[in-house]
Amino acid sequence: MDRDEQSLRKHYLLAAITDAQWRALSPYLHSHHLRAGQSLFSQGDRANAFYIVVNGAMKLFRVSPQGTEKIMRLVRGGQSFAESVLFSDPPRYPVHAQAAEDTQLLAIERDAYLQLLRESFDTCRAVMAQMTQRIYAHWNEIEALSLHGAVPRVARYLLEQLASQGGPTVRLPLPKVQIAAQLGLAPETLSRALRKLTDGRAISVRGAAVQMRDEETLRRASLI
Repeated sequence: MDRDEQSLRKHYLLAAITDAQWRALSPYLHSHHLRAGQSLFSQGDRANAFYIVVNGAMKLFRVSPQGTEKIMRLVRGGQSFAESVLFSDPPRYPVHAQAAEDTQLLAIERDAYLQLLRESFDTCRAVMAQMTQRIYAHWNEIEALSLHGAVPRVARYLLEQLASQGGPTVRLPLPKVQIAAQLGLAPETLSRALRKLTDGRAISVRGAAVQMRDEETLRRASLI
């Protein structure tokens, strides 16, 4: 087993499958390479696959009737998206998906993966347990967005970037106006929150680069 395959099989959707199941599923796994800005699918398209990001980043978003783009999630290497199509009937994608940068994806055909779950109760139960944990994590994210002010939201976002990119300096993966939309903030509110964190000596900001000066101060600001 090569290193890329080992890494993929650690993903929660694949970790519970056996070697025999992996071999049976392999013909239904497909690699995709997208350029920055290239669309993968649109909201409402029929969903035949879900995806794991191998490297790069995917932007999931919706567009309001007024044409405003609302970013729902930024998906980075090692993360998956569109798993909900497994249990949708008819299966349709609930958002638009576009590459935020040059990105490599693994597509997993929905019908083949569902057949694997049908044939093994143990595998199905393990996958459902992992999905339940992810739902709980999303509830925590929703709570943070709805109950906490701008500074805690921005602090939590920066801590997530620190965890995914490593430190002590991270690069903002999107323009600030798009990050503000993702966090449910006005752009000027995001700027004020960054200034407060800078004044509090938690971070320093230069363009898209954010240096973590005091992670503990940033963690306290996030209310985690």
